[in-house]
Amino acid sequence: MKTIDELLAEGVAGKRVFVRADLNVPLANGEITDDGRIRAVLPTIAKLAEAGARVVVASHLGRPKGAPDPAFSLAPAAKRLGELLGADVAFATDTVGTSAKETVAALADGRVAVIENLRFNAGETSKDAAERGAFADELAALADLYVGDGFGAVHRAHASVVDLPARLPHAAGYLIATEVGVLKKLTADVKRPYAVVLGGAKVSDKLAVIDELLGKADRILIGGGMAYTFLKAQGHEVGISLLQEDQLDKVTEYMERAKATGVELVLPVDVLVSAEFPDLKTKAPAVFETVDADKIPADKEGLDIGPKTRELYASKIADAETVFWNGPVGVFEHPDYANGTKAVAQALVDSDAFTVVGGGDSAAAVRILGFDENAFGHISTGGGASLEYLEGKTLPGLAALEG
Repeated sequence: MKTIDELLAEGVAGKRVFVRADLNVPLANGEITDDGRIRAVLPTIAKLAEAGARVVVASHLGRPKGAPDPAFSLAPAAKRLGELLGADVAFATDTVGTSAKETVAALADGRVAVIENLRFNAGETSKDAAERGAFADELAALADLYVGDGFGAVHRAHASVVDLPARLPHAAGYLIATEVGVLKKLTADVKRPYAVVLGGAKVSDKLAVIDELLGKADRILIGGGMAYTFLKAQGHEVGISLLQEDQLDKVTEYMERAKATGVELVLPVDVLVSAEFPDLKTKAPAVFETVDADKIPADKEGLDIGPKTRELYASKIADAETVFWNGPVGVFEHPDYANGTKAVAQALVDSDAFTVVGGGDSAAAVRILGFDENAFGHISTGGGASLEYLEGKTLPGLAALEG
């Protein structure tokens, strides 16, 4: 895989460099609530601009239906990018139309432009190779070189991720190089004990990674909504907690495999339960109680791990040499159910291990709960991409950069 430093050594001054970034930031009323992904790609964009390149930044945001939708415009991201760079960033109001062509043509050496949301064009995500290729041809006309640095999208076989680098000389940006380097530390020559914390809502989202980690991790800590399927598989009442009954057989199989292979599978021993889901908009105080994990009332649902589980999980993280965490262990968006996720984050901070926060909601939780990002070994920008890498899958965006 060619590096951006190799590309810079060849000279980029005056050349149009297409940077496929991941500016898929969360928005509320048009305002960015977490700019972590923008800051993550800054080193690549800034270095190219300093070298005199005419930088064309592109990304997706959200899931528009292949047509323009103001709710998913990249305009706020372009504005924030300019603030972080300390320089004006031009913004094209389309992807490959008149505005994009004119905006790129007007770029001076060392300047940066952002084109509108790639998913406003159906060709970006099309399953039809010809349609994707046609869109990639139009994107290629805007550039001389390609730099892939949108790690959060490398598991997608999309036009700007796979088809475009096949049409232009290409290299990997600093963010992708960092992300891949970190993930290799989680899959090869891992320092042990190796602890993995998996949370989130659905166990089905994590089945493949659990399957892979059962042969690699020393202990796996389960939390979040997915924990209740494990508790049900043990024969416990889980009330109205989130439950995937169709996964009970698979979960039972994994618990048996863990026991047979000596992998420690750690489940909650107590949980916070309530008869109603919390109001995440008003953050009104919740009515809840703490019960043992095998004594969840039939009319209540589990919404966070309890204090005994927090201590248990912290102890399982404390002596680890490597820790990977993906998925909050409770409804962290509400203050009454954030203590479990906060405890996991604090345990990572207190640990002497190489710690990796696996993107997505975990990364958002770390920032929302006020932790210093520098206190962790690495905070990934791509939750889905990280998981698929750990599952042993070939990520199409990385394969394209290696081609």
